[in-house]
Amino acid sequence: CQEEGTIFIRGKVAQISDKPKDSSEEGKLIAIAEDTLLGEGVRVPVDMVILCTAVEAREDAVDVGRVFGVNQGADGFFLEEHPKLGPLNTATEGVFLCGCCQKPMDIPDTVSQASGAAVKALSLATKGRVDIAPTISYIDPDVCVGCKTCIPLCPYTAIEFDDRRQISVVNEAICKGCGSCSGVCPSGAAQSKHFTKKQIFAEIGGIF
Repeated sequence: CQEEGTIFIRGKVAQISDKPKDSSEEGKLIAIAEDTLLGEGVRVPVDMVILCTAVEAREDAVDVGRVFGVNQGADGFFLEEHPKLGPLNTATEGVFLCGCCQKPMDIPDTVSQASGAAVKALSLATKGRVDIAPTISYIDPDVCVGCKTCIPLCPYTAIEFDDRRQISVVNEAICKGCGSCSGVCPSGAAQSKHFTKKQIFAEIGGIF
């Protein structure tokens, strides 16, 4: 390619402009970029700009997300638990993200994330036991009327319906204690451990 006159510039294009600064740029598109070898900005006048094909989420991402309980963003890519505090974690314990399933990513970043996800998964596998946070939700079986209101509202799919007892049941291994169920439960059966209504009202009473 280089023998035929092709010029390679290592860098990232930040902007394509049609506003010339001098006569050499008249009637051309200007690729404004950073040359990472020289460590400085460059302006390259060109006749045509060809963009690479945009990266989109896989067509079966919806089905995969439903199986593993992973949420998707508006663009179809899987969402992390927190961009800064949990970039590899998902809403489902033990399921981790890496690579282009999360967003368009280059090879070094993908390898780095894959290594991090593997370490996280290995740390769970070698423990032999799973630690559950104490601040999780629970449903009082004596109060629950089996309306199933809480089941579709749980963002972690941690609530199931017990057909034999006709009540909703919280899977404590999946629950994150967000409190969504306790906020919508019409009978007051769904509560968060250590954050029951009685305890919260007692705290408010103590303040006053």
